[in-house]
Formats: sequence, C-alpha cells, structure tokens
Amino acid sequence: MTFTARALHLHGHQARSIDETSPEAAAVAYVEDFAHDVDSDELAILVRDEDTGREQCFRVDLATGETEPCASA
Repeated sequence: MTFTARALHLHGHQARSIDETSPEAAAVAYVEDFAHDVDSDELAILVRDEDTGREQCFRVDLATGETEPCASA
C-alpha cells in the first residue's frame, strides 16, 4: 500500500511517499529517516492512504518505535 507521511509541527521536513503494509508502519518508516534530528521523545506523524484519501495521525515513540493514535482535539 502507498502512503504519504509527514511530521506535524516540524519545519523543514517534507512529506514523502512510502510503501508499507499499514499506516502505522508508514509512520515508523518516516520517523526512521530523521529521528536523529529531533529534540523530543516522540513525534506526531500524519499518514494519508493514497488509495482512499483517509488520513490518520500517529504518535511514534522515538526510543521504542511504538505507535499510538494521536489524541483527538
């Protein structure tokens, strides 16, 4: 499946296309590319399914790679 992922609240990090099996895996794959550039313990990643247009937000723990849905506003 193809997803587009981007970090929320980070400037200078562009969205990119990622082929993964799930939106959670796409979020982790995105984080793996630049986690060393971040000064926090976790990141919020917005993932869009390119087939359906559905968007989901995940918080990724940078130490463990664990993901969970972002809290609703």
